[in-house]
Amino acid sequence: MAADRGRPRPRRSSGRSPKVPASLTCLWELLAKYQRRYASKQMLMNLVFNPGYTWLVSYILLLAEVFLNVWIIEKIKYTEIDWKSYMQEVEGALNGTLDYSLLKGDTGPLVYPAGFVYIFSGLYYLTDQGRNIRLAQYIFACFYIFTLALVFRLYTKSRKVPPYVLVLLCCCSYRIHSIYILRLFNDPIAMIFLYAALNFFCEGWWTTGSLLFSLGVSVKMNVLLFAPALLHMYFTSLGLLGTIGQLTVCAAVQVLVGAPFLLTNPEAYITGAFNMGRVFLYKWSVNWKFLPEDVFLDKHFHIGLLALHLLLLAIFAYAHWNRCLRNFRPLRKSGVAVSCQLILLPLFCSNFIGMAMSRSLHYQFYVWYYHTLPYLAWSTPLPTLYKLLMLGLIELSWNTYPATWWSSAILQAVHLILLIGIFWQRPSDDNSKRIAQKIEKNGGQQKKLS
Repeated sequence: MAADRGRPRPRRSSGRSPKVPASLTCLWELLAKYQRRYASKQMLMNLVFNPGYTWLVSYILLLAEVFLNVWIIEKIKYTEIDWKSYMQEVEGALNGTLDYSLLKGDTGPLVYPAGFVYIFSGLYYLTDQGRNIRLAQYIFACFYIFTLALVFRLYTKSRKVPPYVLVLLCCCSYRIHSIYILRLFNDPIAMIFLYAALNFFCEGWWTTGSLLFSLGVSVKMNVLLFAPALLHMYFTSLGLLGTIGQLTVCAAVQVLVGAPFLLTNPEAYITGAFNMGRVFLYKWSVNWKFLPEDVFLDKHFHIGLLALHLLLLAIFAYAHWNRCLRNFRPLRKSGVAVSCQLILLPLFCSNFIGMAMSRSLHYQFYVWYYHTLPYLAWSTPLPTLYKLLMLGLIELSWNTYPATWWSSAILQAVHLILLIGIFWQRPSDDNSKRIAQKIEKNGGQQKKLS
């Protein structure tokens, strides 16, 4: 008995299972809750079709694009087109030549504004005078990812397009990846400033937006295609004095950026950097190959396109944009989340009209409107299948090299259908009344809360 006192006595089995700690139980319940919420059919449907989940899909796609861009750079051969000429042009400026008429490269004289010179001078130093092509490709891959982030933010705020369309927007265009990381064109840099400006405009940061917009113009003039709708937006949202203030900002940027060249030879700079009368080669045209070359080069054809361009801008400004833009500022102030729809559609439409009526489109110009196409397609009353078909036909046309009569005809036919669809879906007076009622309702709720 005495010897057994020091021994531990065996516990009797009570038939109950061991007690689970409370912390583990809570963790298990939390995991089960998240599984029911996120690993469900409903969540999958939301990720595919619900515009409210665009933000989540955007993060996933941006991460996927990082790996895709690395793969493209490492596996697909770079093609030299304009990069070497860019470096030669800015090298002349870096060596002290500020007369624009004397700045040239292998492909001809410098035809871009001074913002281009500054940015590509930086790239000139970063890439060992342009010789380190691989590093330049990775820099442009960063430009591409940043552009996508800006574009995705616009789509997320507007909630206009279902998330699955973003997959088509970023991962399925060979031509766009080629323009950015396999050709190193300057067009993508101008579009970065443009989309950054649009993000600030959506938030009501007018001066910052105008500054960025003008910087985009200082890289390449194509950004001016957005200007008609932007001017309309200034007038409807800011009035005459506010418009004058924003135009002053835009003009001041151009003067300051171009000052060294304007002081040296103002005529050469203005005619070289902002040449509206450039003659394009027929063989590089993507949009008019179904016309004979003599018609393509005819000045009467150019004048006709310009007249039609101005007419379409006037029609859309009066019957379409005005109803959108006059409601933007009060809607944004009242806290309506998707108010940015009211400025994005006129701005995208203005650019699209310019593209459709352009005297010539080259392959790198695709980036001028590519990221706006899904938004425009979803601004038409067409069924979803037809919207996707139009985007597919546009992609086919831009990926046909060299361009043929049928690829150009398809491209312009789809442009026409999109324009008609957008105009057909223009805001009605009833929609304007409903918007006004919504503004009043939101304003009343905000007064109660305050």
